[in-house]
Amino acid sequence: MRRTSAARGPADGQEQASGTPDEPVGIRIHLDQFLVQQEMTLTELSEQVGLTIANLSILKNGHARAIRFSTLSRLCEVLRCQPGDLLSYEPNDRRSAD
Repeated sequence: MRRTSAARGPADGQEQASGTPDEPVGIRIHLDQFLVQQEMTLTELSEQVGLTIANLSILKNGHARAIRFSTLSRLCEVLRCQPGDLLSYEPNDRRSAD
């Protein structure tokens, strides 16, 4: 019997968000702050990390739904930081009302 991708579950360190696809999960990525601190452009980071500018822009602007651990690791290596420096959790109103 062939399993569908939905039945397989998360892979490569990605976690599936509960609820609807557009539901905010409360995780914030502080990539923009590190770019300013490092005096680095998104283009420079893209070249050093090996990700497209478009994908980094999605992360930077808070529109990403998931991030691979390998990507997080490369970002931390280039930006000389820890994962917790790049990520924070801020509960949103919809979740706290549950």
